[in-house]
Amino acid sequence: MKDKVKIVYKKCGQTPLECINEIKKTNSKLTHLPLTYAGRLDPLAEGVLIILIGDECLKKDKYLKFNKEYEVEILFGFATDTYDVMGKVISFTDKFLGSRMRENEGSDHKNLSMNFTPIIRDTLPQFVGKIKQSYPPYSSRTVKGKPLFKWAREGKLDEIEIPTHDVFVQSIDIIRENFIFGENLFNKIKRDISQVKGDFRQQEIITEWDNLLKDKLEKKYKIITLRIVCGSGVYVRVIANDIGKKVGIPALALNIKRTKVGEYEI
Repeated sequence: MKDKVKIVYKKCGQTPLECINEIKKTNSKLTHLPLTYAGRLDPLAEGVLIILIGDECLKKDKYLKFNKEYEVEILFGFATDTYDVMGKVISFTDKFLGSRMRENEGSDHKNLSMNFTPIIRDTLPQFVGKIKQSYPPYSSRTVKGKPLFKWAREGKLDEIEIPTHDVFVQSIDIIRENFIFGENLFNKIKRDISQVKGDFRQQEIITEWDNLLKDKLEKKYKIITLRIVCGSGVYVRVIANDIGKKVGIPALALNIKRTKVGEYEI
């Protein structure tokens, strides 16, 4: 089994296919063997990636069913069309004044920051258990024979109904919280996006983030890191976006790290 399953750490910016090509380059014995990955990771995500070799590829469905564990940094104040920093910003606030928070906490920004985490903690149970999750507009899920991301790029999402699917989330826990300055945020976004190859609107997205953040370099933005244990098919960037919707504050996945798949871990 060991020679048929290889566990690699996919880096931020890599695609799973690039990981496979890298393995083949470093091991000539694998050049003419079929290789596939079990469990996709977005280009900006990192972490555990299962590579199947030879006839083990025929058992891919078994590996896809394994539970997964993620550490997800959620950035509050911004929402994008991809639900991570790889997209266009469609909603922004530098004051945590969602309707629920305004009602509960008043308008004191310092108090809002201090009491923000308990509000998120109270919201998390809504995302645990069997939940119905919409596919993200920028994903490879096919509708009418065309991937959703193509519908999105063509500006035709209003012509279709984005499908949903039932998924299972075993647990979500807050493991840490901190802030990031606007200057450091932009530097991270530029660095991460620049590592991604292929056509993902990179320069357009970097320019948009630059225009948005250039006069906000000294502002601080809240980050809450979650540990999510879930079944197959869960999009954790959708969870990030939906948490923002629940609390009335734009949110996105700043960093996604898959720490475990089944028995395989970092």
